[in-house]
Amino acid sequence: MSALLLEDPLTIKSPQSGKQEEDDVSFLLVDDNENLQVKDAADFINKLGCCTQQPVKVLSIFGNTGDGKSHTLNQMFFEGLEVFSTSPSQDSCTVGVWAAYNPTLSLVLLDTEGLLGATDKHNQRLRLLLKVLAVSDLVIYRTRAERLHNDMFQFLGNASKAYLKFFTPELKALSSRCGLEVTLSSLGPALIIFQETSRTDLLGHGSTVRGQAEADLLKRFHELGTPPEAFSSVQYVGTKTVIPPTDFSQLKETVKKQVTDTSTRSSRPLSHVFTALQSLSERFSGDIPEEQVHITSFFPDEYFTCSLRCLSCRSRCKNRMNHLKDSVPHQADGLCQFAHEYNNKVLICTQCYESGREMLVVPKTVASTDSPWMGLAKYAWSGYVLECRVCGIIYRSRQYWYGNRGPDGSIVRQEVRHVWSEDDSCSLDQHNAAQRVLDGVNSVIQSVNQYSSVPTRTATSWLTDRVAPPYWRPNAEVTKCHGCKKDFLPAERKHHCRACGEGFCHNCSNQTMPVPERGWGPSPVRVCKKCHSQGPVKGQQTVEDNGRTLLPRKVTEMAQSSLDMVSSVMDYPLGFVKEAARPNYWVSDQEISQCHECKKPFTPKMSRHHCRACGQGFCHMCSDVQRPVPSRGWHHPVRVCQGCHLKKGEL
Repeated sequence: MSALLLEDPLTIKSPQSGKQEEDDVSFLLVDDNENLQVKDAADFINKLGCCTQQPVKVLSIFGNTGDGKSHTLNQMFFEGLEVFSTSPSQDSCTVGVWAAYNPTLSLVLLDTEGLLGATDKHNQRLRLLLKVLAVSDLVIYRTRAERLHNDMFQFLGNASKAYLKFFTPELKALSSRCGLEVTLSSLGPALIIFQETSRTDLLGHGSTVRGQAEADLLKRFHELGTPPEAFSSVQYVGTKTVIPPTDFSQLKETVKKQVTDTSTRSSRPLSHVFTALQSLSERFSGDIPEEQVHITSFFPDEYFTCSLRCLSCRSRCKNRMNHLKDSVPHQADGLCQFAHEYNNKVLICTQCYESGREMLVVPKTVASTDSPWMGLAKYAWSGYVLECRVCGIIYRSRQYWYGNRGPDGSIVRQEVRHVWSEDDSCSLDQHNAAQRVLDGVNSVIQSVNQYSSVPTRTATSWLTDRVAPPYWRPNAEVTKCHGCKKDFLPAERKHHCRACGEGFCHNCSNQTMPVPERGWGPSPVRVCKKCHSQGPVKGQQTVEDNGRTLLPRKVTEMAQSSLDMVSSVMDYPLGFVKEAARPNYWVSDQEISQCHECKKPFTPKMSRHHCRACGQGFCHMCSDVQRPVPSRGWHHPVRVCQGCHLKKGEL
């Protein structure tokens, strides 16, 4: 590696202009004597001017002196402000390594010294190169030349050799520690070669083959015997500048894609970047011996492992990047802490767990073997149910008349699970339980209203006649009110006077008084206006009910009275409870002014229906399909909109 980096006469970087904002300046990170110029992590973060916990990636730039490295960084990341000092001459204005922070992409930018001719300080430049490459996620090689010279390929090839030579043990240890089943070369930084020409065509010009420029680059590397094996990827970006200024748009887009790509490396806190730099400064100081003694790890696990943290306990996922593509779930060391916000407590069937299977069970109102109606009835009577997919129903909360116990360790075991994203739901069924009960109540009411027409009225009249006292006129003979003589409408209810037994409308029989002579007493009962005006029959003996005449009717009236009371009381609570029972992904009724599909405005008489899949509000015609939505916790057929019904594979 005798020609790895070539020394050049340098001048000290000039201070920033006094007109520039204090925050929009770079600072010396490593001086020309390889000394780290920040005291600690707090000093490093303070000089960059960013948040302590802000995750970042690191971009460094290399190139020959006078090729415009600092100018490139200023134009790309700071809208042309001279954050990194530039010079119109061919002399280098950068000594050591200078750093600045770009908040838009959350990038730490490292500007390095220019590369010139032969030097006797080869070892010093090698150490500086290793330190920069070790902390960089993305490397730009900037060249302003009509042809790509061999010096560039030699420099990058030798840099690759040095990187692998000195960091292979570290990378192997990290790969083993984190369980990374990847090649060592895929752990290195990504490389972008940025070439600017003024007369000649760019590499790959005229080719219709995608990636032809990159293929030509790799071919040239191998022909010179300097393969860039340490870089995880090699990309070429070219721009032809006939009339200034230089067009950096394609380079900007390429850098943005690389920064947002987390397939190999994730962002990490700035404190980890400083720790790595500090370890590198201790390890690579003075001459670099052939054999390095392991001192400390300067590749934090966070460089290559999954970047997600548990929302509940803030533990970091310990798996490698992109592990979800291999169906490997997020994992963390240690147990999680329960948070009411995420409801991250789950129940596991104990019998299955002891036999080596992990079957989650969640409280449900309806078992898979029950119809919605039967499930609602069982829920009202015996409480929620725990059902295991293997063992079936294992628990009901109110199964016995008394002595019901909670689902302790003999039935289920409790665990607190990590929550890796807002979409994670450990118990979707619990979130929807209130709404399912409300749906069941609405289903009963709607069904009663739907079928409370002439056939049901006829059946009710027949049943009423069967339990009516002998002196009552049968419902079939009551076609008009005995008081006002008005014909009864098909859906109008008929009332009997307990004194005379004739049929009346509500207005003609809205009086009450005891009727002991008929066995109705001592409580007041319904009578017509005429009987009420006459009062109780004087001298009439009280009739004792023997249980065969009035008892069936009294029981029927008690049941009817209870139903009437429930129906009237339900009107207000249903509207109030509906908002409280609304799942969190549903759009509130107050925010729904029109159908989400047909855009038809809702009127006071139109019902707003929620799709159980997307949670939007629809009219009846646009949400008249039913199907299970297990991804939202609805395991039985429920209302969905037409659009979600077509996405069958996603529900």
